[in-house]
Amino acid sequence: MTQPPYAANPAGAQPWDPAGRPDVPRQWEPPGHRPMPGPGGHPPFPPPPVSPAGQPLAGFGDRFLAHLIDSAIFVAVGMVLAVPAVLIVLFTVLPDAVRVDPDGTVPPPDFLDVFLPLLWVELGLFALMIILAYVYYVEMMFRSGQTFGKKTMKLRVVPLDPAETLGRGHAARRYLVQYPASAVVPFLSYLDGLWQLWDKPYQQCLHDKFARTVVVKVPG
Repeated sequence: MTQPPYAANPAGAQPWDPAGRPDVPRQWEPPGHRPMPGPGGHPPFPPPPVSPAGQPLAGFGDRFLAHLIDSAIFVAVGMVLAVPAVLIVLFTVLPDAVRVDPDGTVPPPDFLDVFLPLLWVELGLFALMIILAYVYYVEMMFRSGQTFGKKTMKLRVVPLDPAETLGRGHAARRYLVQYPASAVVPFLSYLDGLWQLWDKPYQQCLHDKFARTVVVKVPG
């Protein structure tokens, strides 16, 4: 004897149709049972993480490659500035530091005469690189939300609040954490860059959190 579709249902049990179709008899769902949706009974893949504005977030690999590209640019600029400056100082200081007395003896060079000029050159180059980094990561980046590295990897910095537009303040706060603060606080640069691996839901680095920004993928 064939029972009606719901005859075997315990009292008060809710019928369940796996496909959600009104024309297919529904089966009783045991208490605590959860069906496995998706083709072949497999759960569907979770949706990719997105920004509050619905843009796909940049992954760790893309952000790391963009950082490497920007760092390579700065290394190249630093070499172009540092090597000629150091050579000029050496050729200017060494002839006076290494001198021969009338009796043929060579006195030891004065420490301050040799190393103090090199120290000033190093400090000057460091200050110049900080200024160039500010121009690159603040004055240039906030206009489009991209550095050269981010543009190459098709990434863009946007405000966390979709109602805002990226401004100089956002870019300046990102820069302060990435460079001056990371140069002073030990291991901050590593912690800052790796923070996105466990940050939820927007995969932000520490400089993103401080500036209230996120990094998103953009069409090519």
